[in-house]
Amino acid sequence: MANQESTVSMLSERAQYLFKALVESYIENGQPVGSRTLARTAGLSLSPATIRNVMADLEDLGLIVSPHTSAGRVPTARGYRLFVDTLLSVRPPDSRVLRELRTRLDPDQDAKGLVESASSLLSAVTQMAGVVTVPRRDQSALRQIEFLPLSDRRVLAIMVMNEKEVQNKILHLEREYSASDLQQAANYLNAMFSGKGVSAVRDSLLRELDAVRADMDRMMRSAIELGGKVFAGEAEGEDDGYVLAGEANLFDYQELSDIEKLRQLFDAFQQKREILHLLDKSISAEGVQIFIGQEAGYSVLDDCSVISAPYSVDGRVLGVLGVIGPTRMAYERVIPIVDVTAKLLGAALKSRN
Repeated sequence: MANQESTVSMLSERAQYLFKALVESYIENGQPVGSRTLARTAGLSLSPATIRNVMADLEDLGLIVSPHTSAGRVPTARGYRLFVDTLLSVRPPDSRVLRELRTRLDPDQDAKGLVESASSLLSAVTQMAGVVTVPRRDQSALRQIEFLPLSDRRVLAIMVMNEKEVQNKILHLEREYSASDLQQAANYLNAMFSGKGVSAVRDSLLRELDAVRADMDRMMRSAIELGGKVFAGEAEGEDDGYVLAGEANLFDYQELSDIEKLRQLFDAFQQKREILHLLDKSISAEGVQIFIGQEAGYSVLDDCSVISAPYSVDGRVLGVLGVIGPTRMAYERVIPIVDVTAKLLGAALKSRN
């Protein structure tokens, strides 16, 4: 930030105004901005020569660059960063968008439905890719667990998390369990762990599994084995991931039209690991985070910007949501949409609990 402030201090008020007008014109139209266009857009009575001199200064500072096919200029990643940090005027979402967000983020949906709705909404409203990480299950509390026998040594575990959240998991077991065994195991686990956080349940069960003692009766062994199967995957991050919507929107942006770059970007979406690592940077941050181009630290995002924000319930961060699009995006509009969606998703999840 200090570096940006020193750059701003090197710009006259007129240069700042022209730079802001150039960035806004390019974001709106997607065309390199020449001196005549800039003079018309800025509405200043300046000669073309004066404007060319200002543009030359901006280029020397690394804020704009001339594409080899055009005499006009476009902002660099550094230019966008300066624009976002010092010159941006954020606009709150209009009432129609707010109504749509509130309506679609209906607390009567389950957590998965809310996450999918939030991702789709971010995509639809911004016309870019919307991404929402799946809520961390270790932030949830176990209320009740039941087991139902299936065929072929399979058991359906039904878990009630918090107050209303129902999650199902099919367990593939090494031996048969009778309906009576399953009922006794559920009774034991409910008596021991009801109301406790999933991470605490998991840790306790894994410790018990490591130290299954000869003096344990058959029912306790069964309960701990079944409980371990239910929660062991949590330690391996089996539910880690995100819901992505609208990635096809990225085809519509000329600056992202390189097929090889798009293939690499879509591969990254599929593999998830690096995108999740980037989004995790927002977990401990307050409010909206903005990564422009190479700031993401991931080469497939060099031509993209990521705007993200954590969503939380009662001060506990459950995940992160955001928008992925070209660096040429309407930051003043997208930033508040991400911020509001994060707050509304957290409120909807809280209502469910």
